[in-house]
Amino acid sequence: MKAVVCNEFGPPEKLSVEEVPDPAPAAGQVLVEMRAAAIVFPDTLVIEDRYQFKAKPPFVVGGEVAGVVLEVGDGVEGFAVGDEVVGGGQTGGFAEKVAIPADQLRKLPIPGGFAESTGLGYAYGTGQYGLKHRGDLRAGESLLVTGASGSVGLAAIELGKLHGARVIAAASSAEKLALCEQAGADALIDYSREDLKQRAKELSDGGVDVVYDAVGGERAEQALRALAWRGRFLVIGFTAGIPSIPLNLTLLKGCDIRGVFWGASRMQEPEIFAAVAREIDAFASEGKIKPQVTRRYPLDEVPRGLREMMDRQVIGKVVAVP
Repeated sequence: MKAVVCNEFGPPEKLSVEEVPDPAPAAGQVLVEMRAAAIVFPDTLVIEDRYQFKAKPPFVVGGEVAGVVLEVGDGVEGFAVGDEVVGGGQTGGFAEKVAIPADQLRKLPIPGGFAESTGLGYAYGTGQYGLKHRGDLRAGESLLVTGASGSVGLAAIELGKLHGARVIAAASSAEKLALCEQAGADALIDYSREDLKQRAKELSDGGVDVVYDAVGGERAEQALRALAWRGRFLVIGFTAGIPSIPLNLTLLKGCDIRGVFWGASRMQEPEIFAAVAREIDAFASEGKIKPQVTRRYPLDEVPRGLREMMDRQVIGKVVAVP
């Protein structure tokens, strides 16, 4: 079968697309024919050995997969050949076939929506866990989302609206903000030409209640300075780099800086993790959230997709396909 392989750590250009042996499901595993696999920013960190999760080369790149069950290993219950499923871990996803532990799989929440369903946990799980359980977002509050045109940011826009918030989307171009508006954002900030702090305050009667910061970098402090008294700053990711924050701002604003690590909550808060996963699947199956897939990369083009992700050229949700 065809797979995207990391033989040594480095940039996407060092990845190779190879023919590798088909996997066989061990006891407790399910063999899945990949129909789509989400391409996400952590993939770019894993291949350069810069992520919390450490893989050992050679390994097949890619995380969560959506596809069809081909074979069921011994001891597996609840899945049968032909089932549409989604799941997986940190590696193995960018391949035509993937053996996945049954406890990491669930039925596809959007029937036939393979590209839409893969990566729901990464984007929407992070969003629901962050906004509900870490940010305590309440109806009527204001929410500022930075990096709002990526899959994580767009998910936060949709979920913020479901929670009854007024959502302000911030991104770096008119094209990106158009996608944010389609996702339901109430107000837009182009921080390539507008002052993020000042404009966010203008759009929120003096300060936002919650910041959902998916980019870090120099925008992080600007967004923190836009918080209202007792606001909550949610640390989501660092696509623009890890920022240095003046902690005196937390005193002056009486605000909180709260980390959001959806993946770690599986081990640290398993009941909350499971509840969030159920909520997201229900939102998807009921049509309350609508992931916007903007591009599909065949396996041969996945290294290029990862390069474009690293260079921040990607908008919306992108996936690998066979």
